[in-house]
Amino acid sequence: MWPAIWSCLFAVFETIALVNKREGATLSENFRRLFRTRTSRAGRAIFAVGWCGFSAWFAIYILTGSM
Repeated sequence: MWPAIWSCLFAVFETIALVNKREGATLSENFRRLFRTRTSRAGRAIFAVGWCGFSAWFAIYILTGSM
């Protein structure tokens, strides 16, 4: 049930941000700013390692059911 709630909340907030057309309002723009992916190689590397690590953990978690 929680994943459905989170997905709905994400959809609502992202839709509001897209309709607003305000600079820096979407989740992707916030992540780019947080990790400075446009100006920092270190930021890009940290984001890439974090994203790949989370994706690998989540896939294993979903497939095996254990943390």
